[in-house]
Amino acid sequence: MDTLETRELRYFTAVADELHFGRAAERLGIAQPPLSRAIRQLERRLGAQLFDRDRRGVALTAVGEVLHREAGRALAAVEAAERRTRRAADPSRVITLVTKAGASHELLQSLLDAHASRDGAVPVEVMLCEVGEQAGVLRRGAADVALMHRPVDDLAGFETQDLLTEGQVAIVPAAHPLAARAEVTMSDVARVPDLPMARWPRLDGTYPDGPGPEVRSQSQLAQLVALGRTLLVIPASSRAWQWPEHAAIPVTDAPPVTTVLGWPAHTRPSGLGTLLAAAVAVRPSPAADDGRHGPTGQSSSAVASTSTRTSGSKR
Repeated sequence: MDTLETRELRYFTAVADELHFGRAAERLGIAQPPLSRAIRQLERRLGAQLFDRDRRGVALTAVGEVLHREAGRALAAVEAAERRTRRAADPSRVITLVTKAGASHELLQSLLDAHASRDGAVPVEVMLCEVGEQAGVLRRGAADVALMHRPVDDLAGFETQDLLTEGQVAIVPAAHPLAARAEVTMSDVARVPDLPMARWPRLDGTYPDGPGPEVRSQSQLAQLVALGRTLLVIPASSRAWQWPEHAAIPVTDAPPVTTVLGWPAHTRPSGLGTLLAAAVAVRPSPAADDGRHGPTGQSSSAVASTSTRTSGSKR
């Protein structure tokens, strides 16, 4: 069987998305008859019917559903390859590093400073995103490398280099009685009736069940905490965005979080080696205090490591 062409996949995807040949043809900027012929030819080549067609409209068959999923991944990979190639050919080449806003600020600053001091270092452009978006940005080829967190972020298909493993803190309203505690447990933060934990979307975009508010951005979350509507548990170093109306309390039994540099497996953008060498040289210092406004307490545990691994499944 001949190899499928990206043009065929684009045609098929347009019809599968629209479930209407006329709208799909308009979206593609072509006439409807050649689009219909192309789909029929694709079905003959695959030996399977991709769409059910009747007077009521167009619907995907079970086989068509499979191709729809696979075509989306294939086209995304082609587009990512094109973006990476164009950036590699750009004479003003930079390394684009994506990170969620407010996360690992001190570590990121140390990494950028260490990298900039190295001979021949390619300039680094920092792209800020919201929570959980780094993996998608990397897969689309819009960035070369990302700061992500294990086990929170989706590391499937990426090579990673560990930078920092640390404990977590609860961010609560400074006026709340919980803010007076020297430390808390996960059970403590789960049992605060007037302060439910915020809910972030899962990888599929749905939210877990619970009484806490649904949030999508750091700024939204920060204001809800300041208003006394929610709390959250985050890595100790991510409290850089903490407001004066917030307090941070160490959570003694929260699972440790490891900050990693991640990049797509089997790719090696120009200049990445220098950035990774700088990452090895960075030695994060433990936090100076426990993050609360007031007397300092015992610092959070921070351990630097330099292992590199490839992740083959979602974490």
